[in-house]
Parts: sequence; C-alpha cells; structure tokens
Amino acid sequence: MVTIGMNYDVLEGKEAAFEHAFRQVLHAMRNQSGHCESRLYREVDAPRSYLIISHWTDRGAFDAFIHSDAFRKVADWGKEQILAGRPQHHIYGA
Repeated sequence: MVTIGMNYDVLEGKEAAFEHAFRQVLHAMRNQSGHCESRLYREVDAPRSYLIISHWTDRGAFDAFIHSDAFRKVADWGKEQILAGRPQHHIYGA
C-alpha cells in the first residue's frame, strides 16, 4: 500500500471549479486498477489550499493513472487557470 499526498493551492474564486474537477478525477480513479480510496481536504486557515490523500496498492498503479488518458481528460488545470502554483506531491509508504 502506498499513500500519495497531493497539495494544491487554487486561485481566488476558483474553489468550486477545483472541487468539481476533483470529483471528475475521483470518478476516473474508481475504475483504475490499484486505486483503493481518495479524499479531498481543505485547510481551515487557508481555504484555497487543498490536500488530496489517495491510497493505492502500489506506486506503479498511481503512476500509471497520472500518466493515463483518463487523468488527462479530467485534470486540465491549466486550461481553466485554476491553480495558483505547481502542485506538490508526496509519497508515503512503500
């Protein structure tokens, strides 16, 4: 099992768009081999900062998903100009 922490800061006024996009990503992950569970959290003192915690059977399954067409189709952050900076991903577990 591997846990991936993905940190995102979004532009002011784009919170709803980010949350909508996350729901689309979550829907795509449900059919992805190796995906166990994912949840979205929002920071209380910085409401434009989000954390996605995602559990996978192994790192290869996660890497396959983020490089897949399914992910690209639903996670076009740049097109909508949603993010305030580059996402930070952290991997926990082996």
